[in-house]
Amino acid sequence: MILKESTIKEIKTRMERYPSRRSAILPALTAAYRQVGHLDNAVYKEISRVIEIPYVEIAEAATFYTMFPKHEVGKYLIQVCHNISCSLRGADNMLIYMQEKLGIKMGETTDDNLFTLISVECLGGCSAAPMMQINQDYYEDLSREKIDTIFADLRAKAEEEGK
Repeated sequence: MILKESTIKEIKTRMERYPSRRSAILPALTAAYRQVGHLDNAVYKEISRVIEIPYVEIAEAATFYTMFPKHEVGKYLIQVCHNISCSLRGADNMLIYMQEKLGIKMGETTDDNLFTLISVECLGGCSAAPMMQINQDYYEDLSREKIDTIFADLRAKAEEEGK
């Protein structure tokens, strides 16, 4: 069993709020993602069992949304917007800088499993481009100095928490 009893309880509680079980698919995926850190076939099957919806419907929903990584990622999932607004304001250079700073390529995770770097189509912060999202937090008007500070703060936070 992958999902903890507390996650299963959360899914069932959320499910009760909806007139149709299908409406609980996204909340269930979100709860599972928060616990596991990514979603895969084993997680889909477990959610399917809990909310009694066919596995294929769970998998279809999960694979549609890019907010759910489909493989293990680092403690901090860095999503850098590469849409036109961000690109015009230097996102490509910021991506190159982040790869150099972290010593990884796009889609990879640092050796210490702290950072995974990916590029996404749009994060909806066009007026403050270039921007990125790390886990649930947005960082806007990026510069090399801001990136250095953000990464240093996250490393310090991870050390405090014992990773």
